[in-house]
Amino acid sequence: MKRARQSIKRRDRNTFIKAATKTQVRKALAAVETATDRTAALAALKIAEKALRKAASKGTIPSIRASRKTSRIALKINSKFAQASK
Repeated sequence: MKRARQSIKRRDRNTFIKAATKTQVRKALAAVETATDRTAALAALKIAEKALRKAASKGTIPSIRASRKTSRIALKINSKFAQASK
């Protein structure tokens, strides 16, 4: 029965961490869409990346998923502001 209690605790912790991470990723994506300057978007990316790395280090999400999400947000930022600078 101890294993069942541990499983419940881990599930609750992982759910909380995943939800918080998804919120930060959504905020970063929204910031990319609404940002008028690159620095605001990069600040949102930095916060999202920190949440993703923390979730990956805790084992809640795979580290490759954290890298992929971070990379895709960075690509969106770069493509948006590369077009704006031309």
